[in-house]
Amino acid sequence: MYKAKRFLKRLFTPVTIMLIPHDSKRTLNIRLPSIGVVMSVMLWLIGSVYIVSIAVSTAQYYDMKNKLNLYTDQFIELNATIAAIKKAEAEFKRLLSFGSKERILENVDAKGGADSLDINILKEQVRNTVATVKEISEFLNEQKDIFMATPRGWPVQGRITSKFGNRMHPVHGRQEFHSAIDIAAPAGTPIMATADGVVSFSGWQGGYGNIIVIEHGFGYRTLYAHNKKNIVRVGQRIKRGDIIAHVGATGTATGPHISYEVWRHGKPINPIDFIKGKS
Repeated sequence: MYKAKRFLKRLFTPVTIMLIPHDSKRTLNIRLPSIGVVMSVMLWLIGSVYIVSIAVSTAQYYDMKNKLNLYTDQFIELNATIAAIKKAEAEFKRLLSFGSKERILENVDAKGGADSLDINILKEQVRNTVATVKEISEFLNEQKDIFMATPRGWPVQGRITSKFGNRMHPVHGRQEFHSAIDIAAPAGTPIMATADGVVSFSGWQGGYGNIIVIEHGFGYRTLYAHNKKNIVRVGQRIKRGDIIAHVGATGTATGPHISYEVWRHGKPINPIDFIKGKS
């Protein structure tokens, strides 16, 4: 008790901050409790981290936007190339319809076809077009793979009973970090995968009860625990929205619910951001 009072006394011990203006000899003294200084530093650090995270997200958004604008311009050039190829094809058909070499040459001279049928230029345009289409296709496929591998939506429709972060354990009664969100739902309610992936674990895991772990690629992994029954096997390919289990209360649980976790690059992330589409 004495130590607690002593600690609180230290927290509220005033600290004087002295400000000395360059254009004045008079100093400005500000008295703040120690805890106020600590809280100010913490708020500054949190604000800095938040601003940096927003800046990174914004940079990624504009990078993708610039790429899409570039590919849009290349699509316009592609259409122009296709039009040139069609025009050349029509010119070839027109000339070949004359039948004889002499008449073809006469019509080429008369129509100026020699200038409009530069095969070497068309070959180069076709090569560039094929390379561009391949690059665009690879970019779009990569973006689709990332989209399909990113968890999205609810694994089960229900009510959130325990949030991500520090909490008091409902069974053990001690403070601990909760790397999931708990969603209460009637026993037997279908549980759905929130992203495409491959099942890396399906079975019993101590306090988790029946648990399923799915690897999605790009560093993403999701975990679904306390299931009444798992209906997928290890190695099985899963699509977003596939039913993988049913709600139960296996392991350490006070009632039917699902414990849902999202991990990226080996670290737990708040699943609510993915449920609400903020990821």
